[in-house]
Amino acid sequence: MTDSTLLAGAFVLAVPDLPRSAAYFRDVLGFTLAWPEASGWQLATRGAVRIMLGHSPDAMLPSATGDHSYFAYLYVDDAAALYAEFARNGAILPQPPEDKPHGMREFSVVTPDGHRMMVGEDLD
Repeated sequence: MTDSTLLAGAFVLAVPDLPRSAAYFRDVLGFTLAWPEASGWQLATRGAVRIMLGHSPDAMLPSATGDHSYFAYLYVDDAAALYAEFARNGAILPQPPEDKPHGMREFSVVTPDGHRMMVGEDLD
């Protein structure tokens, strides 16, 4: 049996309104968009993070899933600076940066559909 190495990861999100979601990732969260919108998919990238947005108009909204709407934990080098950038751009930010006992400075950000991400900076 041969071990295989995981090289990278990406997230796949079902979104009911692809243009709205893509615009939020681009204009508010600072991602770059790729893939032609007519394909029913948009790829949002920022740094090493890749998020594939799939047009799914009949899918359950993540906001209806409660705590199961978290899909990512993003590691950053300056949580306060990223939070300030997101706030300037009008992001949905239910939790400001806070130093946690497990050695991370974290905040949360939400998409208009209710997908939630935690953002964390290692304080060590």
